[in-house]
Amino acid sequence: MFPGRQQCPPVQNHFSQGADPGWRSRPEGRCRPGAGVARRRRLPAAPRSAALAGRCRLFGDRCPAASVSCFQTPRRVPYAEAVAQEFRPARVGDAFGPTWETCWFKVELSIPKAWAGQEVHFIWESDGEGMVWRDAQPVQGLTKEGEKTSYILTSSLKETEPHSLTLYVELACNGLFGAGKGSMIAPPDPDKRFTLSKAELAIFNRDVYELLVDLEILLDMAQLLGEENQRSFQALYTANQMVNLCDVTDPSTFPAARRLAAAIFSQKNGESQHTIHAMGHCHIDSAWLWPYEETIRKCARSWVTVVRLMECNPELTFVCSQAQQFEWVRCWYPGLYTQIQDYVAKGRFIPVGGTWVEMDGNLPSGESMVRQFLQGQRFFQQQFGRTCSEFWLPDTFGYSAQLPQLMRGCGIRRFLTQKLCWNLVNTFPHHTFFWEGIDGSRVLAHFPPGDSYGMHGRVEEMLKTVKNNKDKGRVNHSAVLFGFGDGGGGPTRKMLDRMKRMSDTDGLPRVQISTPDRLFSALEKESSQLCTWLGELFLELHNGTYTTQAQIKKGNRECERILHDVEVLSTLALAEGGKFQYPASELQRLWRLLLLNQFHDVLPGSCIQLVVEDALRYYAGGQSLAGGESAESTLVLNTLPWDRTEVVSRTGPTGAKTLGMPNMGLLLYQKMETDSNDIQLLSCCSCVPLCSRESVLDGCCANQFALFDDIPLYWDAWDVMDYHLETRKPVTTLLKPLEITQAGGLRGSASFSLQIGERSTLTQEIILDATCPYIRFLTQVEWKEAHKFLKVEFPVQVRSTNATYEIQFGHLQRPTHWNTSWDWARFEVWAHKWLDLSEHGFGVALLNDSKYGASAHGNILSLSLLRAPKSPDAMADIAHHQFTYAVMPHRGSFQDAGVIQCAYNLNFPLHTLPASSAPCSAWSAFSVSSPAVVLETVKQAEDRPEAVVVRLYEAHGSTVGVWLQTSLPVKEAMLCDLLERPDARSCLPLEHQGLRLSFTPFQVLSVLLVLRQ
Repeated sequence: MFPGRQQCPPVQNHFSQGADPGWRSRPEGRCRPGAGVARRRRLPAAPRSAALAGRCRLFGDRCPAASVSCFQTPRRVPYAEAVAQEFRPARVGDAFGPTWETCWFKVELSIPKAWAGQEVHFIWESDGEGMVWRDAQPVQGLTKEGEKTSYILTSSLKETEPHSLTLYVELACNGLFGAGKGSMIAPPDPDKRFTLSKAELAIFNRDVYELLVDLEILLDMAQLLGEENQRSFQALYTANQMVNLCDVTDPSTFPAARRLAAAIFSQKNGESQHTIHAMGHCHIDSAWLWPYEETIRKCARSWVTVVRLMECNPELTFVCSQAQQFEWVRCWYPGLYTQIQDYVAKGRFIPVGGTWVEMDGNLPSGESMVRQFLQGQRFFQQQFGRTCSEFWLPDTFGYSAQLPQLMRGCGIRRFLTQKLCWNLVNTFPHHTFFWEGIDGSRVLAHFPPGDSYGMHGRVEEMLKTVKNNKDKGRVNHSAVLFGFGDGGGGPTRKMLDRMKRMSDTDGLPRVQISTPDRLFSALEKESSQLCTWLGELFLELHNGTYTTQAQIKKGNRECERILHDVEVLSTLALAEGGKFQYPASELQRLWRLLLLNQFHDVLPGSCIQLVVEDALRYYAGGQSLAGGESAESTLVLNTLPWDRTEVVSRTGPTGAKTLGMPNMGLLLYQKMETDSNDIQLLSCCSCVPLCSRESVLDGCCANQFALFDDIPLYWDAWDVMDYHLETRKPVTTLLKPLEITQAGGLRGSASFSLQIGERSTLTQEIILDATCPYIRFLTQVEWKEAHKFLKVEFPVQVRSTNATYEIQFGHLQRPTHWNTSWDWARFEVWAHKWLDLSEHGFGVALLNDSKYGASAHGNILSLSLLRAPKSPDAMADIAHHQFTYAVMPHRGSFQDAGVIQCAYNLNFPLHTLPASSAPCSAWSAFSVSSPAVVLETVKQAEDRPEAVVVRLYEAHGSTVGVWLQTSLPVKEAMLCDLLERPDARSCLPLEHQGLRLSFTPFQVLSVLLVLRQ
């Protein structure tokens, strides 16, 4: 008999592996703060006790390994090199390390002959990540945190099988989530030791395991379905009957007990029941709390485990993104990669995403985002004979409003993510909807309603998926992604077996092992009632990532510029004929390194110091392409598509010169002499002479530095909280007062130095050049702060309810007020090269060369300069920094004033290169007839060396027709998509060395130009 039912506090299910998630940490799929679960009631003692007893009998007889020996190295060495080393005796209980070392173990095993007919496992437990190697091939990942501590040697030991064998275990001295000291996101403990706690053989009792999974599902149904649901009572009474019937010491009683459970699971759902599309998943951060090199092994450990599961479970499907990770496995584990290719061909190991990595969704430039898809989709096509239909970006820190157009241009109409469930202020109102970008492009978007990309296949997760769905009635399908993620690991046999029992069971949603295509096809059939979300998907958290690790962000911007310029100049040289060889292979290598660094924990700065060092080293490789100093004659190169007149600095006695440069072309100057005409330096705090109107608010100072306390609730490198605004302290302590450094000529400048906080200093040169419509602030900071946030503010004499911010291939507006919680949540936002606050007829723009964090509240424009978080990198941003920003008052709209072009000019300076002798005439390669259209990219076509791709976008938000003219020898022109696939129906007529193009607001167009040879 059961004790009387009564309401009791929620209790821990005996089959779950951790505490109930109130604030579930990132290993569970980075679930948002406060993500609750269904209320549970206490189970009767008998079923709970039986479950505990059963777990103790999962393994029967055991025997230790015959011998264990070890070789340790600070390097991550390949198998062939490792096994050739000298191995020394080791034993269970030994500790190894320190952090990031690698230990290779040679394990000799001897299976007792009495175990014939039994399922035999090799059990290995340690607090490091392990990989089992057998016959020189990786065969199983072993990670205690990922619930994988055994490798199946045989499912039924045969007399003819060898009873003695040798395995190697490659042990990484780091856990699934690195080696944080005290908390997961703390900086790694460099001296951490890793203990080997088990190395043995054991008989696995498969019948006990199956019985336990049956009981787990029944007990969860009893707890979670609620007392008003009769299925709750049916599940509970069935579990009790099983306990009464089953004798754990007598396996012959198990089949009858299992038949009782099967009777419950076989009772089907009605046709109206919600369908969950379950897919194996293993989100692996390409770098985060571990360096890139460790990610390579994480991919192998996780994916080989998936392959083993697929061998035994023909229904299992597994979705996997990031072409870079496939490329790593292809290079380092060719045998495993061959197996993966086979399962891809069978439609079970499913590449998704279409990008090189799961990049940050805010900070990469528009062209970088195009290259993410270009490199990713081409890789998947070349390796697997298919491109991806879904953009897969479950874990990033916001989503640009230009992404829908970029997806559509790369053959993708479907989008899956999860991160917006982390919103700190407002709950996002949909899980399935159409997302519309700034140009009008739409994609079908789906957020798994369970609010996680790392489900474990439990009843509570399936129930939450249905209950939490914001689009009930509109659609009746949703996704569950199951498997350990972030640090790797992937799905387990138990997760899969749980969901098999829930496939079509009355009282639970229908669960089917599925694929992304099946999910989205079902959603598309039901899409007529879906809502549309217009514009950016702004994450109301992690807005500190727009500023953290400023050196990474500067390196990203510089390398984007350098690769742009090298492609332009290489293409022009290619078009001139001769023996020039376009550096396609080297450019691909450098682009892929840049794209790798745009991963959503690297470019945002939410990574450990080892990753920062890797990223800066990769940037240095790209920056080596930059040119050198000038000589007697100077070749001046303009890589932007408009004419420019600028002051070019020269070292030595030649001083400076104003250069009138043709658009996207070159000019040779035989001499560069100092112009004797004087210009007066304008006040650093007022911009009256530029616009015949005061730009700064009365009684205020522009270029005001302010320091804030910056102590987030938990995610140190990720977050800046709204309460930091209450701690504002103006920076006023002068170390060196303002003094004139250049008093006249073509350039005027003044400089000063400030004390910032207790230990940091800032030196700034304020520069005004002849013909330049903005004032530049060349800034150097010795930053030595802890949990401080440095900003610069411009209180301007402008009133507007919205400010405009540049994003990829366009711009958008955000409110300058906090009327609603949606407005308030945008107290810190992101922008690219500029932001602008304008009223009718006048405005002020703030330009920058390497910053992303910004805000416009009321009439104050603010640029975020530096942060100083201490986790996961204790030394984040403690360094010397150099950057430039500029203020640009202007008449009229920012479009008419040329703010967009000026921001490009600041970021793409003229190149001055040494030259021998050449004509002084100017030469221009391309020109565009309207300032509304920006020619962004000129490059060699990927598959046609005789062709050039040019990419243009409409930047003003207007409908416009333009002439694109070129001096290149073009014989044929046609439109192509972002993957450079031409549309045979869209050939463009050539007229007068040019062609006519039509643009709608923010439209991106790519044109394929075939050159005469």
